[in-house]
Amino acid sequence: MFLALQVAMVVLVAIATALALAHALEWPGKLRLTKQEYLAIQPIYYPGFTIAGAAEPIALLLVLVLLLLSSTGTPTFWLLCAGFVALLAMHLTYWMLIHPLNNFWLGSTKLSAASARFFTLGGPGSTGLQQMDWTALRDRWELVDREQ
Repeated sequence: MFLALQVAMVVLVAIATALALAHALEWPGKLRLTKQEYLAIQPIYYPGFTIAGAAEPIALLLVLVLLLLSSTGTPTFWLLCAGFVALLAMHLTYWMLIHPLNNFWLGSTKLSAASARFFTLGGPGSTGLQQMDWTALRDRWELVDREQ
């Protein structure tokens, strides 16, 4: 059971990490886009990234379960503890910094009912963002997504 949880955790953490890596790798190309091009391509990420993004909270829960099942003070315990803190920071970064920007980018996009519920969590993300230059919003979104 413990081994199965470990394998599931590694796979889910790898998926969550792959999403951040994908953003980092595409960043140089996205800097060359015009405003219209950038706004046109931004919504294409949400179907796949939303589905794969579910790996992040599930991985966080699996690490917590493994942490609770591990013997306190062992190297495994401390590695899981460090991993949990890192995943928690990654998750908090999404909700505090990325999600409001996602709400902004998706402002005029037609979403399914489930996607609309998810992307409207936390209220409208465009409060105060409408006045910002699009390149400042792009740079903020790209930087935070890369650093996550």
